[in-house]
Amino acid sequence: MIQKEFKLTQTNEKVIEKVIIDESINYLHMVLPKGEGLPTHQVNANLYMTVIRGILNLGLNDQAVVEYPAGTVLNIPSKTTMSARNIHEAVLELIVVKAPAPGKN
Repeated sequence: MIQKEFKLTQTNEKVIEKVIIDESINYLHMVLPKGEGLPTHQVNANLYMTVIRGILNLGLNDQAVVEYPAGTVLNIPSKTTMSARNIHEAVLELIVVKAPAPGKN
């Protein structure tokens, strides 16, 4: 078989899963119910974030928090300080791709 198959967890419960971690990319899937989020941290790679469902509340560096609805794709440069949360009733689902993988740029 040439292809590799990966599965995303289908849930409304909190999930942060590393779907693909290799020398080229890190591909993460996140499901965040209301009140959940990521700790404020500095991004360790060039990051692409896709909002699959819900509304993402995102703070970058010293900028005001901005809301991004489903269908939004963001590019966040490495070494940016990021705060990502779900403050809404609807479940937030994200795909996060780090490319190149951390340590490869």
